[in-house]
Amino acid sequence: MIAKALTIAGSDSGGGAGIQADLKTFTALGVYGMSAITAITVQNTVGVFGVHPVPPDIVYGQIKAVAEDIGVDALKTGMLFSQEIIQAVSQAIKDFKLNNLVVDPVMIAKSGDPLLKESARKTLIEKLLPLALIVTPNIPEAEDICKMEIKSIEDMEKACKIIHSLGSKYIVLKGGHLEGDVKVDVIYDGKEFHYLKAKSIPTKNTHGTGCTFSAAITSFLAKGESPIDAIKKAREYIQGAIENSLSLGKGHGPLNHTWNLPVSFSNNRVNTSK
Repeated sequence: MIAKALTIAGSDSGGGAGIQADLKTFTALGVYGMSAITAITVQNTVGVFGVHPVPPDIVYGQIKAVAEDIGVDALKTGMLFSQEIIQAVSQAIKDFKLNNLVVDPVMIAKSGDPLLKESARKTLIEKLLPLALIVTPNIPEAEDICKMEIKSIEDMEKACKIIHSLGSKYIVLKGGHLEGDVKVDVIYDGKEFHYLKAKSIPTKNTHGTGCTFSAAITSFLAKGESPIDAIKKAREYIQGAIENSLSLGKGHGPLNHTWNLPVSFSNNRVNTSK
């Protein structure tokens, strides 16, 4: 059987984040990728210069078309932008009984530009998080959801418990924003904590890191991995994608989503050494 994954997110014209990053990740990990586009962004490595949201009924229709025909083994959400789109997505997930949902609570772009309306925050927490198998906030997103400062591993653990209480089954709080040569992601399954450590990589080319990580988790779930194993394997994949990131554009360059393949792009040339 072919593993099938759906991404529900915004389009990044620069190709580093959003739908484009998700579909690249699905393909690199051997999963058939599908999409429901929530917004079209005018975006590159420097910033976001415009957002055009897709009508909620069209977002719902995209999910319906995929679910009723091809089927969905796992899915993720990224940029949802508005309260109305979140409501449409949440309703579609329930209507078509979609499982293995990974929620990346996208609020702010790497450039600092807002990607979620303030009025939509409450709807995201109340309508979507309870449907999620896994939620993957970074520290600023967790601080916004929990209304607390996160400065330590202990703070991360506390935030994980708060987010878990909102209904999600597994929380992966990414520690990339904390200082230190070793970055720690904290996983909470409602009973115990797990910790994933990785060396800090000195690069500015990190555009789309959160999108890619959640898409990788979704890929492994679609292939039948357990939540914890999916998270661990996704962490290994994202580390390689950052280590082999691409120097493109004038701002935060994109990751190399194909680093694990025999033919992989590396700094504008094709690497066939693998």
